[in-house]
Amino acid sequence: MATNNSRKKSTSIEKNRQTSKRKSTAKRRPSRRKKSKSFSVEKIIVFCLSVIALCTLIYFFSDYIKLKEKVSIQSEKIEENEKVIKNNEKLNIPEKKSVPVETKKNSSSKSTTKKTVQTENKSKNQIQTQSQKSKQKSVDTKSESKKDQSSVEKSTQIKKDTEIIKKSKYDFPPITWAKNNAKLVFVFDDAGQNLSYLDGFLNLPFPITIAVLPKLPYSKKSAEKIRNSGNEVLLHQPMQPLNFSTNPGPGAITSKMSEDDIRSILFENIQEIGPVAGLNNHEGSLITSDVEKVSYVMKFASDCGIFFLDSRTNSETKVPYVSKELGFGYFERNVFLDNTKNPSEIIKEIYKGIEIANKNGCSIMIGHVWSYDVLPDILKEIYPLLKEKGYNFSTVSKSGGIKNGA
Repeated sequence: MATNNSRKKSTSIEKNRQTSKRKSTAKRRPSRRKKSKSFSVEKIIVFCLSVIALCTLIYFFSDYIKLKEKVSIQSEKIEENEKVIKNNEKLNIPEKKSVPVETKKNSSSKSTTKKTVQTENKSKNQIQTQSQKSKQKSVDTKSESKKDQSSVEKSTQIKKDTEIIKKSKYDFPPITWAKNNAKLVFVFDDAGQNLSYLDGFLNLPFPITIAVLPKLPYSKKSAEKIRNSGNEVLLHQPMQPLNFSTNPGPGAITSKMSEDDIRSILFENIQEIGPVAGLNNHEGSLITSDVEKVSYVMKFASDCGIFFLDSRTNSETKVPYVSKELGFGYFERNVFLDNTKNPSEIIKEIYKGIEIANKNGCSIMIGHVWSYDVLPDILKEIYPLLKEKGYNFSTVSKSGGIKNGA
């Protein structure tokens, strides 16, 4: 019985062992399945990553090919530009700026793309330096050609000037080219004493202004003759000088006159020789230095619509002050041409006037009709030289040299 029980126990123990083994194997099987599942997911991830890597490689490779094509196109353009530059250098044609091809900068590009961009930048710099050199050469050639042209023009101009000077009987120094649209205004005072004195002045080949003294034998006829020639007429108004022993002539303004007296004498004088474009003072160093008297003259001129030309016979003239106070414009003399009848002295004064015109744009030069035997001849001889150098000639009213007081 004991053996039977022991057998039963052993068989039951074996059964239990077998069942436990089965259970353990049953438990292990699902773990094996799980492992196989996890292995398949890893494969998928690896596959996806490999596909992504392959795509990125293809993308970079295609981008590299495009860049390479652009670089090759750029190099072809560089060669073409070099040929054009060489041709331009031969023909001395200024080169147009070559427009560089823009390249896209890729932030994720590799070292190969950087190298290509660097080479492209080098080629651009080479093109720019070459174009700058060619431009500099073209500028140099242009400046040289301009210099050559200017030197040729100067030499031809010098030849013309020397020819004119050789033909002339006067010794004219070289004349500078006109600046600031320089205008030369020639005024000739003291007309009215003799009609024949006017002929040399009226035959000058440029416009002039002549001032006629009143109440002289030929005052009215002189004014008519000047107007008929197409030139400008002024009233050359006599005024009392500082030196009382000097007689300014008939129809003069004196220091004892009131405003009504001054206005009436001016009206009489203009009635005789008018119409006139303006008036200037004959002598008058005392009157022009008197604020009250000169203000009467300038008010009258403004009322009549004519201008006042200050002959500046006195350095202490009050015309600029009165002009500023009253708000009237006026003209003033810059040079006296014929203090003597010496031709060399007259030529010196003309050259002073030329310098003033180049500086200020206008120069008013006053001569006198009693220099009829010298002054018109000098002006005829110098006129072609002045015209060649670009100087303009004008009357007082059209000169633009009006002043507004100081």
